[in-house]
Amino acid sequence: MAVWFWYAVVAALLYGAHQIFTRLAAERIGEGLGGFVVEASAALSILIYLACLFLGGRWNQKFSMSGFNYSLLTGICVGAGTIAFFLLFQKGGPLSAVPAILAGGASIMAIAGILFFHEMPSWQRLLGITLAIAGLFLLRR
Repeated sequence: MAVWFWYAVVAALLYGAHQIFTRLAAERIGEGLGGFVVEASAALSILIYLACLFLGGRWNQKFSMSGFNYSLLTGICVGAGTIAFFLLFQKGGPLSAVPAILAGGASIMAIAGILFFHEMPSWQRLLGITLAIAGLFLLRR
């Protein structure tokens, strides 16, 4: 089994819970304020992680301006995506639509991996991309 597999399982569980809690929050808080609380608490969680690394003598965090800039763009995407999910739920979008939406995002990542990062396309990946995009279109009703 690949070393990264259990990290993938934890990430999937956490991101699944993230969408469930966003759905619950969306009826009880505005999208801007809710998004801010989500992102601020995420930043605090990461700050605690960094403090643990530093205090535990395991600090190995490298830094470059390009890494900083890409991280900044990532944060902008996450913040805007969080607001979009709040709005989706506030406008009556179902929680059950989220997997297809995330699969659409996964398709974008898979296409980028093939085109820009020279990852090998396989029939399974191409089929997955096609099915994910089809799933997005099926959500329209």
